[in-house]
Amino acid sequence: MERGGEGDQSSDEEEGGVQAAAQNTQQNELEDGEKVAAPAANPLSTPTEAQRERGTLSNGAQENCEEAGVSMSRDLMLKSQAGAFDPEKYDKSASPSSLLGTCDPSISSSSSTSCSFSHHDMVLSCSSSSSHSSGLSLSPPLPSTVELSAVLTDTRLTLDVYPGGAGALPLLWGSIPAELRGIQYLRLGSEDRSGLDGALNVLSNLTELRSLAIRGHRLYDSKGTPLPGLLTTLPSSVSSLTHLVHLDLSFNQLSCLPPCLLSLPLLSSLLLCHNFISALPPEMCQLSSLTYLSLLGNMLESLPPSLGQLKTLQELDVSHNLLQNLPEETGGLSELVKLDLSHNKLKQLPESMGSLCSLRELVIYSNHLRMVPSCLNKLPQLKIDARDNPLGKPPTPPPLPPTLGPSVTEMPELHLGFNQHSFWVTPAGCHVFLPGGAELVFPCRCLPTTTRLSWAEKRPNRKWVWLEEHDLLLSRPLELRPHGVEFLKPVEVCVPYHRRKRREVVVQRFDGELWSTLPTDLRRGSQNNCCHPGGHPVRLACCSVRSFSWFMAVGRPVLDTCSVTPAETLLVSSADPGIKLHFPPDSTAQTRSVTLQVLQVSESTVQTLCGDPQARVSPLLCLSQNPCLHFLQPVKVQIPLPSGLTGHTMDLSRLHLLHGDPAAQTWTDITSQVSLYVTHLYAIFYITHFSWYWLWYTTQRCVSGVVRKVYQRLKQFKVQFLVLQRRTDPSQVLLQCLPTNKVESRVKFLSEQYDGPQPSDLCDLLEGEQFFAGFERGLDISTDSPDCVSGRLCFVFYSSLKNLKEVYICPVQGQTGPVRGQVSFYRGDIPSNLPEEVARKRKGLDSQWLATLPLRLPALNSDNSFILDEQQYPPLNLGDPESGYLTEANLLSISLQIGQDWRVIGINLGLSYQELERIEYKHSKNLGALVLHVLFHWAHRQKSAGPGAVSRLTAAMIESGRRDLAEEIEDIVNIGRRKYSESLRRVGLEAEELLEITSAANTN
Repeated sequence: MERGGEGDQSSDEEEGGVQAAAQNTQQNELEDGEKVAAPAANPLSTPTEAQRERGTLSNGAQENCEEAGVSMSRDLMLKSQAGAFDPEKYDKSASPSSLLGTCDPSISSSSSTSCSFSHHDMVLSCSSSSSHSSGLSLSPPLPSTVELSAVLTDTRLTLDVYPGGAGALPLLWGSIPAELRGIQYLRLGSEDRSGLDGALNVLSNLTELRSLAIRGHRLYDSKGTPLPGLLTTLPSSVSSLTHLVHLDLSFNQLSCLPPCLLSLPLLSSLLLCHNFISALPPEMCQLSSLTYLSLLGNMLESLPPSLGQLKTLQELDVSHNLLQNLPEETGGLSELVKLDLSHNKLKQLPESMGSLCSLRELVIYSNHLRMVPSCLNKLPQLKIDARDNPLGKPPTPPPLPPTLGPSVTEMPELHLGFNQHSFWVTPAGCHVFLPGGAELVFPCRCLPTTTRLSWAEKRPNRKWVWLEEHDLLLSRPLELRPHGVEFLKPVEVCVPYHRRKRREVVVQRFDGELWSTLPTDLRRGSQNNCCHPGGHPVRLACCSVRSFSWFMAVGRPVLDTCSVTPAETLLVSSADPGIKLHFPPDSTAQTRSVTLQVLQVSESTVQTLCGDPQARVSPLLCLSQNPCLHFLQPVKVQIPLPSGLTGHTMDLSRLHLLHGDPAAQTWTDITSQVSLYVTHLYAIFYITHFSWYWLWYTTQRCVSGVVRKVYQRLKQFKVQFLVLQRRTDPSQVLLQCLPTNKVESRVKFLSEQYDGPQPSDLCDLLEGEQFFAGFERGLDISTDSPDCVSGRLCFVFYSSLKNLKEVYICPVQGQTGPVRGQVSFYRGDIPSNLPEEVARKRKGLDSQWLATLPLRLPALNSDNSFILDEQQYPPLNLGDPESGYLTEANLLSISLQIGQDWRVIGINLGLSYQELERIEYKHSKNLGALVLHVLFHWAHRQKSAGPGAVSRLTAAMIESGRRDLAEEIEDIVNIGRRKYSESLRRVGLEAEELLEITSAANTN
């Protein structure tokens, strides 16, 4: 969603486009050109650090949605009636989805998590705002700190950024009706029923309105899920708004077109996205001024013939509906410039479309079209997007007659490809198989209507993937959307995981704030959904949920829990029945929840770590309770004696009971402070408060210190680092960190294609620990990447996941001949107390050093394959300094995430089927080399194709359903652009000055 950032493209594109179109109405631009700032976002929705880091990506995603044809055209709006509003630039607020590393342009900057607001965040930058009365109180429904000037500026009233904000309109009308009569731009949220009803009653009095937005999805609940709009219709009095030019009713519950809209003579822009409209009225032709109509995401099965009489219509979006055919009258839309019919059920297009002489863009992907009418070939300027259609394929044969015998209803199965990130589920239910082994089981009638859902795998980010003390991450986080959909029946979510012995596997769910553990069942996946042909079915951790969110599989020590009442209670460990907790009567005055975890520890490991060959240990007990209060009566704890010992033969002076403090990470010998006695097989002691307890048998004297050191070492993994070079191209380097028990098999697997030094010596790393790789002694990384910090490549270690990156290297500037360099690995962040220029060059051994491996880069060969004429960049550069470079190393990083999507990406990049078949034959047994060859083959052809190579690559990724890679490319290019600007400032030449010099040179 590990495709990095693997994004949920289709649903984001669908909803994000509507958000972008609607946000065009938010820019407060007066008729005379004076711009007024829009109200600030809810201060409680302040973006996190991760969101700020992804802000650029969020803006890029919005622009992509606009290119897809979902957002409103500014030119179309300027052609509307005089005095109509101008669309705004996009809102740059961050999305709650930026916690996963992926941005969602569909989420606006308001939130409904609190009623507390800061006044300074809500003040509007408008000089005329002081003319309104500051003494009028808007609380309730608005927060007490919000003044009138924050919502009302001249002819503009904004009430959609506060919970219940629509309820303020009747209050304002009763207090300052004269000022409201001149309102021309009004924005209302539709998430509050009572406030919405009151506002609708006032609308007919605002006869000067030119732009009106009554939308859902403007506010969010505590989980970051947008709240749906509650608007079902409009009152007939809205027909009195005769000056209305723009109307947005998206994300509501409209089942039909409100009849009053047909009486608006100047209406030129109408947005009805994401409603429940199943049919349009025959009187649609009365909207004679309409230039833009969006019905994205409804339930339309057909369009009325009268739609062809809208002679001024320039853009029509009916994507994501249920259309099966178009009326012949569609050819009458003489001014139509763009028509979006994607994601419908169209089987053919009418021949009359050949008369659409103004049509420039036709989007028909994801339909059932087997041919495109030849009449469209008469339109030479028409651009057609016909992806995901069975073009040229024979008709599907009719189904076979039903066989005799008892009828058995089987659940439909849906197998998705790597580039299929969205799917439809009907009320009949479905069994969905995701790439990589994950499965979703939707029972019959779990959804009331056919619903579009989406999925994405996310990169684990240590900023938000929170693991407990002894937890291990066993899978990449799986995001299922939309988050706010409530299912009528539980839906089974099955996450594939890597096996970990002696641990309990559970599914954890992230609600936007915290991770919680769900009841989990373990089973094998379907034989038809194996990761590798002929391989074993994957292991699945399954849970039942009522709504979608983020899910991941975690391995933890076996956990048992029970409720302790004033009566007598016994808790027995499921991991070891010999471990028991006995709560006597009256041990608690109130019911409390008690948790027992058992961590099995290898005695051989303990003996090695502490240097005592006679040391023995029992399982480590982790006890916790809620509420955290001392028990009124001592609790009896029974634990097995360390293996190989009995109560009759052991030396009791060597037996120690250790108490651990998980917060302070300390261990204390409490043997003399508790009542401890032994039987033949068990040790028994009594406690009144819960914590960690560990029974040791050792000859060591300073037991507490030994146990503390041993425990710290047990949490760490013995790892080794690999640094390998591709045999055919030594400048291509693979870096990987693995637990030592996996290194030998991995090196053997890579030996055919890679060569390099032996793995590093053993090092210690914690689960989720960050480390860096730095190229030293004449070597440098030939890439600008978001995970490259101050010249060091950033990694996060998870023992069950691949910790691998592949980059290109080059000699440092000024270096000639063969280079004998090295790669060093370091812990954590670069020290913050060093100056930036020093930290960037710091390469020597320090307290954070882990390992160093040699690396040799051969000298320059005859075809100049390793070193550029300009040392700063590798042999292939796409782009330019002003817009940013995309290098060979960047293409390598991107190729590692493409996987099975290489063919559709190659087609969208313009490669022929013959070229792709030749490349596939050459690399039939090496998918990585195949993908890299496709990208390089295309990239080398761009040298003669002129500028715009990076934008063409980004567009191809979006068309292939890989918006996550498109966003990563934008991120890389932005880094290069920023470095270029910094270099200009260092020489005293700003970008504006450079532009003036270039323009003057061109003039001369």
